[in-house]
Amino acid sequence: MGCGRVILCIIFPPLAVLDRGCGAIILTTLLTIAGWVPGVIAAIIFNNNGD
Repeated sequence: MGCGRVILCIIFPPLAVLDRGCGAIILTTLLTIAGWVPGVIAAIIFNNNGD
């Protein structure tokens, strides 16, 4: 995972997981709505597991 992807995970988590599938997008969006920090953590986890 590159520096650009990490910055994208921090700034706008749902946009960072667009290439990971529908489930990742929905879960990350819901967690971001519930709270910004859980959305960031989910985006980072999805991006680390995908590489």
